[in-house]
Amino acid sequence: MSTTTKTLTIAGPMRPRYADILTPDAVGFVEELQNRFASRRHELLAERMQLRYDLGNGRDLRFLPETQHIRDDTTWRVAGAGPGLDDRRVEITGPCDPKMTINALNSRANVWLADLEDATSPTWGNIIEGQLSLFDAIREQLTFTSPEGKQYTVTAERTPTIVMRPRGWHLVEKHIEHVDAQGRRLAASASLVDFGLYVFHNAHELIARGRGPYFYLPKLENHREARLWNEVFTFAERRLGLPHGTIRATVLIETFPAAFEMDEILYELRDHCAGLNAGRWDYVFSIIKNYRGRGQWFVLPDRDRILMTLPFMRAYTELLVQTCHKRGAHAIGGMSAFIPNRRDPEVTERALERVAADKRREARDGFDGSWVAHPDLIPVARAEFDAVLGSSRNQLDRQRDDVSVTARDLLDVRSAGGAVTLAGVRANISITVRYLESWLRGVGAAAIDNLMEDAATAEISRSQLWQWMHQDHETVEGEIVSRRLVEGMLAEVLAQLPRPDGHKLAEAEEVFRTVTLQEDFPTFLTVPAYARFLVEREEPAVREDAAA
Repeated sequence: MSTTTKTLTIAGPMRPRYADILTPDAVGFVEELQNRFASRRHELLAERMQLRYDLGNGRDLRFLPETQHIRDDTTWRVAGAGPGLDDRRVEITGPCDPKMTINALNSRANVWLADLEDATSPTWGNIIEGQLSLFDAIREQLTFTSPEGKQYTVTAERTPTIVMRPRGWHLVEKHIEHVDAQGRRLAASASLVDFGLYVFHNAHELIARGRGPYFYLPKLENHREARLWNEVFTFAERRLGLPHGTIRATVLIETFPAAFEMDEILYELRDHCAGLNAGRWDYVFSIIKNYRGRGQWFVLPDRDRILMTLPFMRAYTELLVQTCHKRGAHAIGGMSAFIPNRRDPEVTERALERVAADKRREARDGFDGSWVAHPDLIPVARAEFDAVLGSSRNQLDRQRDDVSVTARDLLDVRSAGGAVTLAGVRANISITVRYLESWLRGVGAAAIDNLMEDAATAEISRSQLWQWMHQDHETVEGEIVSRRLVEGMLAEVLAQLPRPDGHKLAEAEEVFRTVTLQEDFPTFLTVPAYARFLVEREEPAVREDAAA
């Protein structure tokens, strides 16, 4: 079954209750977004490609001289927190399936990042059913029964404020086709699909319940991309009858280029901006992606040695706090990947210690809150922020005038050292393959070796492998990281992994080879994997004469 408007076609299968989300009016609204903003999105993505080309040819990132006046102007501020967003000391992240939604709402976190991006494998079912989970949760009508018969209901008296993360500008939704102004039939922008369906159905309901339509914006690379989001928000408010500034966004500073334009990003979104988030894992991936061919100075060590205390990472986070508080925006910390294991007390104790240290550092640095990936980590994170914030809801009064960060500080990747071990090579292979296998089964957030892996952490692993091979990097044991070495370890890893019914290891190996072992570097591992394996094709109708 397909649903068609003048320029938009829903080509994905319509399953029970999908029509509650893909209503004619909601689809019409998404069509308006595509018609107004899709061409500008394409232009901005072309600018990204040009920047990567320039960086690969020796240009370095810098603070923009043409926007110096924005950075120097001390008078402007952002809109700040909306209702329910004033205290963000603990935020829990996770996908939007019914079980995880209920667990997040019962978690006692201040905010739930309802993630349709890195923690979600973007199957058609996960995307539309994620919207259904949010629709029902906002209306306090969400329940879930597991295949084993376990009942899940929302029991918390006060649930976290929902901040939804749509997919980034670079991603498409191939189950929805859009005919552009030139008559070309293209996949719709996933950003506009996710945002459009959510805000259309839920904005007024959220406001009536004392909250608002709030969003995390991922993967922005510059202030022009922030400007496009601001234009989308302004149009949506006008179209849906919302007062200007009702929509609030928190921008993830998780790309290397964006770290040089934090003031400008806040400025472009100033009527709609609540804060910035230090998206540490994608930030590291972005460094590797953009500087992967620039020699040994930009080679990072084993993934587990890339710590937030390294000088170039300290420069990034301290500049973020200073920039936010100067403009009245919340500074939200990132996610430590360590998670507890309820079957292993020793692992749990180690995870709690490491998460506590991470959140202690962030709270003392001036962050207003931070992320956790597991409900058991909420008390740990809350204790560290309570110790610093006390009865205050944030640390906006901490201006961090002591911070002085230069472009050279942000670019000082060499300070991490480049120590790579054979164990680090093997770990990256194992993590990438196992995460891809999970993602291809529709699970976008996976516990692997007592760490929470999502698309961002897997991107670091595969991009490091690509860079080490192309730089002929030598391990501390004296071995060159060659394709032959990686191929040999890949075979060993695959031979050791279990193969339960329904596993996707063969497909994971194929994607691994595509994103890691080829000469060209795919900008995101999820892009080829999505196109190859997650797009559902409608079965062609069988002709009666052929069947006979």
